[in-house]
Amino acid sequence: MSQTRPDFLSLSVAERIQLAEDIWDSIATESPESAALTPLQLQELQARLDAHDQDPSTAVSWDQVRTELFQRSH
Repeated sequence: MSQTRPDFLSLSVAERIQLAEDIWDSIATESPESAALTPLQLQELQARLDAHDQDPSTAVSWDQVRTELFQRSH
């Protein structure tokens, strides 16, 4: 890895969030096993799914979460 590391802090928060998403997506695409969930993560996911099944009205869409994150970063 001989490339110069870019100055991430010069990017806006929104740009860094997008970069993190892009990097994660590329890792998951190239090496799906590296993005596998741990048993603890699977347990947490199941607990959240169970809570959602109990009361779906509390759900927030990813689009809404993402929009709120980007609004906070400006």
